[in-house]
Parts: sequence; C-alpha cells; structure tokens
Amino acid sequence: MTFKKISSQSPLLVLVAVLILATSCNSQSEKSLEPLNIKDYLELGHADTLYPSPQQMELLKKAIPEDHFQPAPKISDRSYWDQVAASVSGQAYLKKANTLLDSKPEVPITDSIYRLANKDGNRKIYKPRYYRTMDRLEHFVLAECIENKGRFLPQIKTFSDSIMAMKSWVHPNHDDKNNGILEGRRVSIDLGARKFGSVLALAESLLEDKIPQELRNQINENLQRRITDTYLKSTEFLDINNTWIKSTSNWNSVCTSGAVLTIITNSDSYEKRLAAVGSAINSMTYYLSGFGDDGYCSEGLGYWGYGFGHYLYLAQILHDYSNGNIDLFKFDNPEKLRNVGNFPENFEIQSGRCAPFADGVSSISSSGSNFANVLSAEHYGAIVPNEIRMEEAAEQLIAWNNPELFKVQVHPVISELPNHTYYNDFGMVISRGKQAHPFSIALKAGHNDENHNHSDVGTYTLVLGSDIMSGDIGAPSYMAGSFSPKNKARSSWGHPVPLINNTLQSNGKSFKGVFIATNFSDTTDHVVVDIKPAYELPMLETLERTMTNDKRGKGTITVEDYFLASEPVAFETTIMTLNNYEIIDNNTVILTSENKKVKAEVKSEGFNVTIKDIQVPVKHLREGGPAFRIGIKAKESAKSGKITIIYTPL
Repeated sequence: MTFKKISSQSPLLVLVAVLILATSCNSQSEKSLEPLNIKDYLELGHADTLYPSPQQMELLKKAIPEDHFQPAPKISDRSYWDQVAASVSGQAYLKKANTLLDSKPEVPITDSIYRLANKDGNRKIYKPRYYRTMDRLEHFVLAECIENKGRFLPQIKTFSDSIMAMKSWVHPNHDDKNNGILEGRRVSIDLGARKFGSVLALAESLLEDKIPQELRNQINENLQRRITDTYLKSTEFLDINNTWIKSTSNWNSVCTSGAVLTIITNSDSYEKRLAAVGSAINSMTYYLSGFGDDGYCSEGLGYWGYGFGHYLYLAQILHDYSNGNIDLFKFDNPEKLRNVGNFPENFEIQSGRCAPFADGVSSISSSGSNFANVLSAEHYGAIVPNEIRMEEAAEQLIAWNNPELFKVQVHPVISELPNHTYYNDFGMVISRGKQAHPFSIALKAGHNDENHNHSDVGTYTLVLGSDIMSGDIGAPSYMAGSFSPKNKARSSWGHPVPLINNTLQSNGKSFKGVFIATNFSDTTDHVVVDIKPAYELPMLETLERTMTNDKRGKGTITVEDYFLASEPVAFETTIMTLNNYEIIDNNTVILTSENKKVKAEVKSEGFNVTIKDIQVPVKHLREGGPAFRIGIKAKESAKSGKITIIYTPL
C-alpha cells in the first residue's frame, strides 16, 4: 500500500526521502509481483493440512511484497490523519473516544469468575467486560492518531497492560471444561482473542515510538505467542487449539481475518507472513463451502453480516497487502460469491422481516456493522446501503482508506422484492404475497448438519404485513445448555414439523428435505418437499409437506402433511407461535399478534385430530417469548393420513 506523501521539508530531508524512495523502487523492481491464480493455487495444496505447500509458497512469493502490511499510515503521516480529523466520520470517532477517556479496563477478571462463566455458560458475567475493553482501546489508538496530542497515550498503555495481563484471551465458554487455556496448558484463538490481537497489532504499528519501546516489546511477544505461533501450528498440524480453521461457520472467517491481520502487520518473519496468508486462502475454501452455490447462508442474516463481513475485510486487506494481486472477492467462483453478496435482499420476506431459522434473526437489522453490505454493493452489485455503520477499528481504517466507497447515499435505495425466491441448492423457498397487507411464507428443506442447526427440516415462518404470525420460534439464548440437542427449542420438537411415533428428526447431513415439485405464478405458489429422509423410521414410506400460497384476495396459505407407512404410526404436527392465541375447537385456532390476526383451520384425512397446547419449556429465547407448541395429533394410529392447516388473515 502506498500512503505517504513527501511533505515540504529542508532540501537535505527531501534528498534523503528521494533516495529512500528510489531505493524502495529499485528493490520493488527487483521483485516484480504478479497476480495469484486462486484455482491453480488451491490445486497445489496439501490434502491434510492448511499450511501452504512448497509450491504454494513459491506462488505467494510472486504475489506478496516482502515488507509488513501497513493497515493505514503511521501517526507521523499528518497529511493523512489531518484529512481524517477533518472528516465527519473522523470527528465522530474522536468524539466517541473522548466519552471513553475516563473509563477503566474491565479485564483481567478473577479466575473464579472465569471458571464460573466456563461452568455455567453465563456470558453476561464476562463477555460485556471483555468487549468493552477492546472497544475502548481501539478508540484510544485511532483517536490518538487523529488528534496527535498525547492525551490518549496513558490509557493506551493502561489498557494494553491489562489485556496482556489476562491469562486467557478466549471467552471462558470457549475454553475446555478443565480450563486448559486459563491454566496455561495450551493457547487458542477465538472470536475475542483474534480481536485482542488485532487491536494490539494496530497500536504497535500505527503509534510507533509514541508508545514506550518496552510496551512495544511486550505487545510483540504476546502477539507472537497468542496469535502467530498458535495459528500457524494449527494450520500445519490441525491440532485441538484452533479447529475452526476447517469450519464452514462464521468462526472461520472472523478468527482467520483477525489472526492474519495481526500476523502480516506484526510478525518480523516474511516466511510466517506468507504462511499466514496462504493458510487463510486454503482455509477459506471451507468457509465458503458453508454457503450454497445459490448464496444461501444457513446461519441466517445476522451471521451473514458478521461472518461474510469479516471474509470481505480479509479480502480487502489481502488485496491491499498484495497490491491487488490476491483477489478473494472473486476467489475461485465469482458467481457464487456474487450470490452470497446478494443474500440479504433475497432472504427478506417482506417489511424488514426474515425467517429466524437456525440461530438467525427475524428482522433486517438497523444496528451493528453493515460493512458487508457496503463491500457487497461495490463488488457484487448488491443494494447500496443508505447509511454506514462500523463496529471495529479494522473496518474503520478500510473506510478511511477508501472514502469514496464509504460515502453515505443521499437518496435511499428501495428495491421491490420479487414474487418468490427459490434457493434451489440449499433448499428454501420464500413465497411473497402482494396484497396491501402481504401474506407470505418462507419454507425450508435443508439438512440437519447445517451451521447452528436446529433439526428443522420442513420448518417455516408465516408473515402478515410486518408481523410474524406462526412458525419457527428462533434460537434459544446463548447460555448453558443452549446448544444441547435436547434443548426443546433446538430439536424438531420445538419446530412446526411432524412428530411420528414420538420420534424426532435425526441429526446429520443425510437427514434432509428435498423439493420434489415447484410451481410459481403471479397468483399461486405451490411446492412439495420430501421430508421423510429427516427421520429414522423404517416403516415410513412417504412423508411430504406441501405448501400452497393462494395470493388472491387477502391470501390463503396452506401447509399440508401427508404420510404413508407400512404399519400404523402415531402422527402429529404442530403450530408454533410466540403470539397470543385461542383454541376455538379441534379444528380452529386464532392467532393474534400486536397488529394482525390469522385463523388457522385444521382439516384431516384418515383420522380425527385433537389439539393440545403447551408452553415451550425454554426460558430464554432470542425472539422473546414465551413460545407455545400447539400440537395437532391424530386420535388413533394409521398407515396413511393427512393433516392440513389453512391460514387465513382475519
């Protein structure tokens, strides 16, 4: 990256600067860089590790310069930082930092609190302290660069010392049950540790001799031990410390981006910087495989912003570090990346609502970082955001380095949602009504080994206007037991899917749903999903869920479950809701939200049904609560039958 400009100095200093520049140019000309072909690179990798093969290392040397990565000009480059100081975002950043100036570090915490958080899974007693400390330090670092008066330097030292005094940089929930990281038996990187590392790396890189050499030495030692060494060791030997490097979830992109930023900024070893970049590229094949070729993100919209946002931040810093020779924005599949980048607008059901499948959220957020949206608009033609929101210093630096890209849009961009969206790779349909108060549904097939999986093949979300009326109740809050398959909100018991012979859906990629028929038109959408493979029931011959959205008038959405078995089975399906409801009789339920009302009419073939409701026994749900399971059960076992639920707005 070329940031520095020669300012007006004495003739001698100008001459020295010119000589340095000439030397740099000569050095660079001796090693001309060339673009890295990602496909060719990946084909040369090891089969069992992520550490670059010798052939891959040779390709990396041709694409990456030998010096460190400079995330932004150093504090001594006043031309750059004075421009930042004069900008609206720079002034806002400095103002926020000033409000934090009198705060104190909230780490390290006592071993007893750490152990308690580990044991009970209680994030509230530690996580807020953890992230507030990181947020304040990065504000102090960038604010000092903006202002250059030394006012933030004492706090930078105090907060840096406190962070380095922590025995463990990982969240207690991410330590093993014996607290091996806390007790020094191993070193790992998690979602928090990667940020501790990157913030300290930025401080050491940007502030230069504004901070004492002793502190810089301590930072370097900590980053070497807690980030560089453990990351590269795991990529070479796939040990137990950083198993996320082969993950398809947001953990991979988030932890990788932070580790790589730290290493290429801080490590004095060119070999290690090359290895970090090369390992990251190899690792991203796993992360990107977690998306469907159609762009579907099974983690939901919130994790798309978090995970894909960090993938794009990794793409940006590697693009800058390699002078444009490494292009992760396209990787080895530009069309898939374009689909992933456009996921948010395709996933919206209507009125800012989306399906809270898995651990996703039910609304299009207007808070938190929208960094992923900005870069997706630039590289993938996604909708340009109407505002710019940053959460991390690394994102803010990229924005200051690319001010034209991160300009606020004067005229809001409003896109018209299509009549339907079909993710034919992963298996999910959104059927949108077009009434004055649109009545719509999102229906998922998928499989039961997706990221943040809920064993939910066949689940759906029903939306009237801006209100979710019925369907998926979303995720349990993250605390002890929330990820247990026995958690009622995570198993298929807590989802609007069939229960057969009191048997839930099984977990694993082979337990899936498949769309076997789709028909979309302006007036009616009709799909059929084979959900039999989600159950381990040998007597079950057919289990199909049919959804029909009749968009005429106020709209009618029908969900029909048909089964056929070689012997009589007990059959039950459910209406799930977070709303008020009234069971009128065994054929009628009225669902009432804050603004809307829907009638659910129940019909059956092959048997009569009874309706029995129960509160979902999970105290903390991310969508609120309480949630209720309204079971619709056949009164007698049968070899075949059908239960139909007809939803109609009132």
